Amino acid sequence: MAKVITGKEAEEIVRQGGQPPAGAILTPSARDVFGDRAKPSAKPAAAPGKKAAEPTVPDYEFKWAPGSDPKTPAEIEKFFHSPAVEALKAKICAIGKRIWEKDYVDGNGGNMVVRVGDNLALCTPTLISKGFMAPSDICLIDLDGKQLAGERKRTSEAMTHLGIIKRQPKAKACVHAHPPHATAFAVAAVRPPTCMIPEAEVFLGEIGYAKYQTPGTPENADEVGKIGVDHQAIIMENHGVIVWGKDVEDAYWKMENTDSYCKTVWIASQLGGGLHTFGADKLKDLIKIRRSLGMPDSRAELRECELCDNSDFRPGVTCQVPSDGDGAAAEQPDAGVEAAVRQITDQILKQLGPK
Repeated sequence: MAKVITGKEAEEIVRQGGQPPAGAILTPSARDVFGDRAKPSAKPAAAPGKKAAEPTVPDYEFKWAPGSDPKTPAEIEKFFHSPAVEALKAKICAIGKRIWEKDYVDGNGGNMVVRVGDNLALCTPTLISKGFMAPSDICLIDLDGKQLAGERKRTSEAMTHLGIIKRQPKAKACVHAHPPHATAFAVAAVRPPTCMIPEAEVFLGEIGYAKYQTPGTPENADEVGKIGVDHQAIIMENHGVIVWGKDVEDAYWKMENTDSYCKTVWIASQLGGGLHTFGADKLKDLIKIRRSLGMPDSRAELRECELCDNSDFRPGVTCQVPSDGDGAAAEQPDAGVEAAVRQITDQILKQLGPK
């Protein structure tokens, strides 16, 4: 069984002048300690006449053989401490640190769930800062929320994540947080508009909106779960954001995408020039790209006249000065105010009397 090297163990190895052990699994913090020494050496060039390997993209998805879930307590413990699961625990902790450093969570806010079997998932514990978790804090649960392993008690909001995972097979990981700009939309009960930034349409799709239900309740799991079938990013009214992806890194990216998009829309809405959108025909092109990447988008079946409908979006108050059409600010005095000013002025002059 391959050994998992933590950041603290890596520091000790470096102090002794050692190298990363061959075949060991390095946590993200350990890779940071080892630096270039942790990077695999470059692959040798292909032999003459042999076709070079196709370029690849990173794939962090946890894969398992259907029907292979451990059953007995001993099998569950062995699985829970296996190298692949230990590496995933470390990855969850690294994501937790990133959402904390981005100010997406405060106190013990936020939580994550990652599916690791037909009926198994890892999740973060309750009452812990996501920026300071250790792999030993992570819990193992089944898809009904029952805790199977782990020293800490599971998050109370695990069922909300599972509400999505049990309905949408592509959802292998969920991240919930309170990123400030997207959460502002949640508090204002405003759904972000569409057809504005191509990358958001491809990597997020249409942001879903879930009506408020008490966090951690079956009602919230049901509300969010239904919305999550067709939406990878969901604003939860008066609560925050939950996103899903094929792995926890992918889900985290969508959290960043969501908050960045909401921030951009918010700033643009204050500039006074209106919000420009590209047409529905352009959106159809982006939806095709999104679906070619394996991401769902229920808008693919809509007619063009049903796309880019932002009629419910009302930008906030701006400092724009109305124009008279020639670029100059138009003066629009209030007749009532003008009359009151004249009356007060006349009274003051009368009291002063002639000089």
